[in-house]
Amino acid sequence: MGIQRIESVTYGIDDLDECVRFFDDFGLFPVERTDEHAVFETLTGQTLHLDTLPGPLLPPPVESGPTLREVVWGVDTPQELERLVTAVAKDREVRESADGVHHTVDDTGFGVGLTLARPKPAPVTPRPANALGNVNRWNTALDAIERVRPLRMCHVALNIPKPGKDEAVAFYTDLLGFRPTDVVEPMGVFMQAPGDQDQHTMLLCHRPDKAGINHIAYEVPGFDDVIEGGNHMIEHGWREARRLGRHTIGSNVFRFLHAPCGGRVEYAADMDRVDDSYETRVHETTPPHHIWALRTNRDNEAS
Repeated sequence: MGIQRIESVTYGIDDLDECVRFFDDFGLFPVERTDEHAVFETLTGQTLHLDTLPGPLLPPPVESGPTLREVVWGVDTPQELERLVTAVAKDREVRESADGVHHTVDDTGFGVGLTLARPKPAPVTPRPANALGNVNRWNTALDAIERVRPLRMCHVALNIPKPGKDEAVAFYTDLLGFRPTDVVEPMGVFMQAPGDQDQHTMLLCHRPDKAGINHIAYEVPGFDDVIEGGNHMIEHGWREARRLGRHTIGSNVFRFLHAPCGGRVEYAADMDRVDDSYETRVHETTPPHHIWALRTNRDNEAS
């Protein structure tokens, strides 16, 4: 089948202590820490690498300051991995590291890796919800979520320059097997990895005229986790980047935070799942960013 998921991401950063504190508050699990780098993990075993001195296999940063340096994609079988590496190597240089990751660079300059996927099971039990005629919780009150723990990195969004945008998309579709699910002609292309069910696994966003990290989204079990995770981050001094809402494309509930590693991170829940019968939608104009976003006039009321 091919690429299943994001396997790891690497950021080049300036302030390791600040980035470690951010992702610890965000709910990832610390795995490793030295003076130069730190590694965190999601519940399903994906890894986040924070490096003050990124290694020589990574390309130069596409923008100044802390930013994303590489996304490594997890492939389902050794045979598919070999096929993809061979296809990419016919088009550009590929170098293999000792850990079995095959490193290359996309048309924008972001590092791209290919390796075997190593998912960990993370069973999800949805919080029981009640509605008239559909009662799932009897004689039991809900408790607060003690700590929000992201299940997985579910998608990555990259800013790419408008010149060359078609070639940038073609690298992922023609060589890596991604499928466009929604093409927003003025804004960007939403794509699904061949082994994923989410409406999009990545977005190449050509609104800006320069390259950079837009955001990485982390799936959490439900609506409450999105809210309580964001509240926890704000209580610990981090800055919200966008009000709570639900996207139009993908339908996921979202909450964004500015990240000291560059760009933003998103708590996401209830993303659309689509299969091969979902036909690519082409939008000549950009749909509204969200179906709804939180509004309040509470701050304007007399206390």
